Amino acid sequence: MEVWPGNPYPLGATFDGAGTNFSIFSEIAEKIELCLFDKQEREIRVPMPEVTGGCWHAYIPTIYPGQMYGYRVYGPWEPHNGLLCNPSKLLLDPYAKAIKGAIRWNDAIFPFLAENGINEKDSAPFVPKGVVINPYFDWTEDHKPRLPWSEMIVYEVHVKGFSYLNTEIPSEISGTFNALCHPVSIEYFKKLGITAIELMPIHQFIHDGHLKEKGLRNYWGYNTLSFFSPHNEYAMHEDPVIRITEFKNMVKLLHKEGIEVILDVVYNHTAEGNHLGPMLSFKGIDNSAYYRLSPEDAGYYIDYTGTGNSLNMRNPAVLRLIMDSLRYWVEEMHVDGFRFDLASALARELHDVDKLSAFFDVIQQDPVISQVKLIAEPWDVGEGGYQVGNFPTGWSEWNGKYRDCIRDFWRGTDETLNEFAYRITGSSDLYENTSRLPFASINFITCHDGFTLHDLVSYNEKHNEANGEDNRDGENENRSWNCGVEGETDDTDIIALRNRQKRNLLTTLMLSQGVPMLLGGDEISRTQGGNNNAYCQDNDITWFHWDKKDEELLDFTTRLIRFRQDHPVFRRRHWFKGRFIHGSNVEDIGWFTIAGDEMEENHWGEGFAKSIGVFLNGKAISRQDERGRPIVDDSFYLLFNSHHEPLPFILPDKTWGRVWKVVLDTARGWMNREITLKARGKIDVKDRSLVVLQKKE
Repeated sequence: MEVWPGNPYPLGATFDGAGTNFSIFSEIAEKIELCLFDKQEREIRVPMPEVTGGCWHAYIPTIYPGQMYGYRVYGPWEPHNGLLCNPSKLLLDPYAKAIKGAIRWNDAIFPFLAENGINEKDSAPFVPKGVVINPYFDWTEDHKPRLPWSEMIVYEVHVKGFSYLNTEIPSEISGTFNALCHPVSIEYFKKLGITAIELMPIHQFIHDGHLKEKGLRNYWGYNTLSFFSPHNEYAMHEDPVIRITEFKNMVKLLHKEGIEVILDVVYNHTAEGNHLGPMLSFKGIDNSAYYRLSPEDAGYYIDYTGTGNSLNMRNPAVLRLIMDSLRYWVEEMHVDGFRFDLASALARELHDVDKLSAFFDVIQQDPVISQVKLIAEPWDVGEGGYQVGNFPTGWSEWNGKYRDCIRDFWRGTDETLNEFAYRITGSSDLYENTSRLPFASINFITCHDGFTLHDLVSYNEKHNEANGEDNRDGENENRSWNCGVEGETDDTDIIALRNRQKRNLLTTLMLSQGVPMLLGGDEISRTQGGNNNAYCQDNDITWFHWDKKDEELLDFTTRLIRFRQDHPVFRRRHWFKGRFIHGSNVEDIGWFTIAGDEMEENHWGEGFAKSIGVFLNGKAISRQDERGRPIVDDSFYLLFNSHHEPLPFILPDKTWGRVWKVVLDTARGWMNREITLKARGKIDVKDRSLVVLQKKE
């Protein structure tokens, strides 16, 4: 076989129309063999002839897309020093753009036979292979929506779960990328009002061996094997090269309808687990470069993620890997942004989370990545890992404090009113001091991790027995309330209260400043039967049951999203200042007791208080549109009552508004006939409900 020296960059397998350049990084290798496989998976080993700056490289003419390959790395075997070179293990290219096959759990894929004893069984028959791809795709007429944050409605969704049981979608594509861009799906997204879908992990991941032994699977996908390859189970076609086209086509069709694609990415750890985990890629290529090793014993890993390992963000090669991956998904796959799982782990250099770390530096200076939407899950499981509000300028965050506060408020927890005011106005206490704006707060009530909205109002306790861990897994403190009965019930009063609570939570979410994120399925009352950790349930527990969808809640949510989008006063780009409007004493926001009087300092400290009126002045948005014209909206008065009894609210005096009409009452729904109230008039607000009034000019 003719082998040329090739080039060290780009890393990975790069087809140029005549042949393929291969390059892989390893500072500790003494020899690396490129292993080529035919359709019968017969292996040809080709020594890599050149090393440049730690990159081993070769160019082979006539190697075309579809070629399967892997690597064998020769070098030191010193487990106590974190060096695990073992040429009996076939290793996946960290830059593989497509993957063929899946892991077959066998002793051969593990590095050790016994404690530090090398396992020399050949792993090639049991591990997936990389595949050379054709990078060319017709992106003609693809225009990224580039929506402003202030117009975003994010929908967190699982590729398979969303469509797998949808009988309106052809069965041959259900659960795939093709299903997400099917006209039925796109029509649903557009009618609901979604502007961005945030896809749970679609990087190639593995199904853990211990789960398969229990008959379970890694449904969520937070167990990445490759940071460049779309997960092969989400594609319809068997050919890995065509699978890339399926993903690109999905993005293109969603963009055509003005819908952005955000990827949930897991760069904090890999699927290789701890020192007893399988050797699939990074471990055998350069273990001490890719992973954080224990300073006391390099045979073990530092684990900030709860999965057994943490990627070594202090190593330039690892930073390059992540940045190359991010740029690939933006430039080649045309995605619009990323949500970083356990992002605090990425910011640890020595030990502490550091917002001046190299990771943030390279993101900030990168001309491609710094221009897309960046969302952090601002915590990990390590000491000091909870970092809500501490990420740097340019980042938005999943606001866990918003989630917790809004849940507490609506279940009637004492002493929440003061924080509630911060959360519904964009959490300025968290973000304003870092020169960020309200859209730094990604507001959410529920997400994939925890209860669904239906379960949040139906269960006090988790019910994770199906996970096979005796209900020990999952969060114990859910800030949930079952409204009187644990689980499903026929009691009409409890059902009515639960439905009202769902409307309360959704309305609060959509009328808060910041960026709302809706968990896919909450709008149709999707339930997981009280399972708050359904990561391993690839079955009826997690799939969307479209035949059981809650049509009333879906209609309510659709109108609610449209209402938010129609009124910029609920999605300001800048902070409230309480600034006086010229010529009057009306401010851009006002806070009122149920007696219609402005809140005073002592009112905020009343721990029992569970009600408040909020005035939003649509004439004081202090913002211009894209052509420099002032943005003006209607003014609104929001009445929140999380008390267990109905309360009479008195409206403010005429300075704030002479006449008001009732737009929405979560106890009754959207108003189909006009009901008006005058200044200082009284309105009874039902227990645990929210009323929206619109000022009549």
